[in-house]
Amino acid sequence: MGGEERFGEFVVVRRHGGGGHVAELALDRPKAMNAVSTDMARSIAGACAALGEDRDVRVVVLTSTNERAFCVGADLKERNSFSDAELVRQRPVARGAYTGVLELPVPTVAAVHGFALGGGFELALACDIIVADGTAVVGLPEVSVGVLPGGGGTQLLPRRVGAARAAELIFTARRVAAAEARELGLVDVLVEEGQDRTEALALAARIAANSPVGLRAAKRALRLGHGLDLRAGLEVEDAAWRSVAFSGDRAEGVAAFNEKRKPQWPGE
Repeated sequence: MGGEERFGEFVVVRRHGGGGHVAELALDRPKAMNAVSTDMARSIAGACAALGEDRDVRVVVLTSTNERAFCVGADLKERNSFSDAELVRQRPVARGAYTGVLELPVPTVAAVHGFALGGGFELALACDIIVADGTAVVGLPEVSVGVLPGGGGTQLLPRRVGAARAAELIFTARRVAAAEARELGLVDVLVEEGQDRTEALALAARIAANSPVGLRAAKRALRLGHGLDLRAGLEVEDAAWRSVAFSGDRAEGVAAFNEKRKPQWPGE
C-alpha cells in the first residue's frame, strides 16, 4: 500500500512497503525550516491521531522535507504577533503536536539532519529511537529566548541522559553537534550525511516485520513501566504480556517458528 495523504499545508503522510505498515510523517514547511506554526501543530496532531487509529500501521517514521533542517522549533515570528490571550489559546494546540507524537501506540523513529532545535528536538525526543546524520545539530535553547522547553523537553531529556546532563544542556541552551550528540545519548544511531531518512526507514521496515500486537504491547510496557520501582514495573509488564498471550499473533508466531516459515501476522 503506497500513496500519500496531506494533513493541512505542512504535513504529508506516506506509506511504505507492501502492506503500508511503515508510515512516514514528513514535516513539510521547507521555506520556514519546518518552524511549527499553529496550523502546522494542528496538522501534526491530526496526522498522529489518524495514524494511531490505523491498525495497518506498525511503525511511524518522522522526517523532514527540508535539506537543512529537521525542525527549528516553534514559529517565533508567529509567536511575536500574539497577544497574551492568543498565546494562552494557542498553547493546547502546540502541546497537541508533541503529545500526538509521544502518544502514538506504535514504535516511532525520528530521522534527523541539520537543525533540530527547541520544539524540533522535542518532536524527535518524543520518538522511541532517533537516527541522525553527520549534519545534525540538536539542542533545547528555550531559556535563551526567555521561556523553557514546553514540548516535553524537561521531562524527556532527563529520561534519556540523566538529570544532571539534561540540566546542563537546558540551562546553557547550547547546541550539540552530531558526534557529541551520539556520545551523550541525545541521538541513538549516527549515520553518514544524507542517510538519516534511508536508514530510519530501513530500521522501521525491520521493526514492522514483527508482530503488530507484540510491538504495541511492548511499547506500552516500556512507556508505562519507565520510572516505576521494579516490582510495579514487572506488574506493568505482566499486564502487557496477558494482553498478547492469547492473541492471534502469538498463535501465528509460535506456529511459524515451529514450521520454519515467515509469520503472516493477523494483527489481533
